[in-house]
Amino acid sequence: MRAFFKKAKSLNQRLNWSLLFGLGFFTVVIFGLIKSMYWVSDWLVAHKDAQFRQLTVLGQPSYSSEHDIVTAIRRVDLSSYFELDVKAVRESVLSLPWVASVSVRKQWPDQLQVYVVEHKPVAIWNSDLLLNESGDVFQAPSESLTSMLPQLYGPEGSETEAWHTFLQLKAMLEVNQFHLVSLALSERFAWQLWLENGIRLNLGREEKAKRVQRFIDVYPKMHKPNGALIDAIDLRYDTGLAVSWKYPLIEEQQNKSKA
Repeated sequence: MRAFFKKAKSLNQRLNWSLLFGLGFFTVVIFGLIKSMYWVSDWLVAHKDAQFRQLTVLGQPSYSSEHDIVTAIRRVDLSSYFELDVKAVRESVLSLPWVASVSVRKQWPDQLQVYVVEHKPVAIWNSDLLLNESGDVFQAPSESLTSMLPQLYGPEGSETEAWHTFLQLKAMLEVNQFHLVSLALSERFAWQLWLENGIRLNLGREEKAKRVQRFIDVYPKMHKPNGALIDAIDLRYDTGLAVSWKYPLIEEQQNKSKA
């Protein structure tokens, strides 16, 4: 019995030491956290007036000048590193017409890095807007374009479908040495194509690819009247097609005689 009480007393002493050690460790941790908070607070007060001394524009913008981007960034208050509104910087740069996305990063102690991605224009939409590679519409000055773009037309909301259809039919035609330059989707969802050689293809609403393939198959076999050029080909039939001709020399002579 005496051995039992001796063992219990020893166990109780070990538990007390463990409890004391735990409380001591907890107290040290709390003290360290409080001291760290005071240190951080003092550090922030000491550096509250930290300012940006280096502004870097990253990415490879082709249509937006660095001057325009920097001007947009400086519309936001850059006087404090800690108080800078990163969202405001991003929105200001996004307001530039050619900019598609922006990421903003602060790098201690005094750097601001702004990464800019521009829209890549692939087509002109309804004469006054532009399409990017994703089929999204954006508005930017077309005089900045460095190359001729295809002209696409269609109702609002049909931009992506029109662009994907253009790519599909363009690939079909190019294999057979035809160059597609314009496409239109009517309010009734009928398709028309214009080729570089001036021919207009009326495809209707259904089986677009099948009807383009019919044109490709039949075109080499067409016999043109003397002095005639193909104006339009109507492919809105289950089989066959209808051809409209134009006579540029005769029309030119008629215009001269009227003058």
